[in-house]
Amino acid sequence: MANKDRQKRSARKARAAERKELEEKRAASQVDAPKKAAPAQAAGSSKKAAPKKKHFARIRGWFADVKAEMHRVTWPSKSELKNYTVAVIVMLVVFGVAVWLVDTGVVAALVGYSGLRG
Repeated sequence: MANKDRQKRSARKARAAERKELEEKRAASQVDAPKKAAPAQAAGSSKKAAPKKKHFARIRGWFADVKAEMHRVTWPSKSELKNYTVAVIVMLVVFGVAVWLVDTGVVAALVGYSGLRG
């Protein structure tokens, strides 16, 4: 029980540290935000244009993250892919036969119990 309490405490400490770091980043970005916003307002840009740019930047960032993640994926070789495909097909056949047997057994039991054919 003591080990479990220790793990909970360390998890709480880790979450508290993450929150503190996040708050520090937010505070730093809020300090920098007025400096960045001042030239944009001086140029005469409207407030509606800023959120769209931010929105598209988020979308662009998401696609960049997806691309980076796809480069980290370990793709199977051609022979591995063939083996996996064969394994999936074999499992489909095995489970198909199992379902067919169970279905046939249930139907036979119902016909035997009720005496109806149909």
